[in-house]
Amino acid sequence: MEQVITCRACPRLVEHRERSGEVKVKRYMDWDYWAKPVPTFGSPDAEVCIIGLAPAAHGGNRTGRMFTGDPSADFLASALHEAGFVTQPTSQHRGDGLEMINACITSAVRCAPPENKPTVEEQARCRLYLIEELGLMPNVKAILALGKLGFDSYLRVAKEQGLVRPKGVVFGHRVRYDLGPGFPTLFGSYHPSPHNTYTGRLTHDGLVAAFRDVQEFLAESKE
Repeated sequence: MEQVITCRACPRLVEHRERSGEVKVKRYMDWDYWAKPVPTFGSPDAEVCIIGLAPAAHGGNRTGRMFTGDPSADFLASALHEAGFVTQPTSQHRGDGLEMINACITSAVRCAPPENKPTVEEQARCRLYLIEELGLMPNVKAILALGKLGFDSYLRVAKEQGLVRPKGVVFGHRVRYDLGPGFPTLFGSYHPSPHNTYTGRLTHDGLVAAFRDVQEFLAESKE
């Protein structure tokens, strides 16, 4: 974790995350922003790894925990809680008591990017951390990607580990792909961004259904 939170490999991201912590939005003026790369949250023994896009400038970048402290975070936490992956339905700050259950949550890029759009080069640098972390998580049976960027990021990780991408593996909501021996099963869901949730593209029930797909897969794998 120390290697992640001290990273300064991407000058554009360093500048944006730190400036976001200095030029604060009005509602968070009293906050001492984290303003560093955000580490993975959850247990290294987990069977499920959830991969998002990147921390929000005034969410994870403020609180120092993945998907914490913004509307996307509570939308996600509520669905995770209903599906049995977290201990409570809200995600507000690091000391709020939230714990993951048999899961961890991370992102393709660990720093808040301008306009939520990391460059290809920034994604490639940060992917090295994801490769290393997944290598230290021997129990992972399922990857759930929140959004196309997280989905594609994991497939690039798998390619680095020797995967020849099967035909027909494309991002979508509630997709499921068996990538073959030695690789976790890959699931996809729309990202719980305000754009998706406010427009109704992703509903609470739709996100819960994606998480329950994963729970059902875990149950099947134990039969």
